[in-house]
Amino acid sequence: MPKFTILSRVDAYVDYTCEVEADSAEEAVDLVYYGSVEVEWEPAGTVEFDARRVSAINDDGDDINGYTRGKG
Repeated sequence: MPKFTILSRVDAYVDYTCEVEADSAEEAVDLVYYGSVEVEWEPAGTVEFDARRVSAINDDGDDINGYTRGKG
């Protein structure tokens, strides 16, 4: 099963990432967003935003197919 890197942003200035095994990027995002799997979040830099967002990202930090849950 492939592993996906998931990016989380929640009403603050710090990004967090985790790794999730899933059949697709969409499934990985849903598993994390809905709390269906336990993950260990690692700090991954800072950014300014005002919403909650969870998305699968590639090695360059870009959304995979633009699939996200929440607001960006």
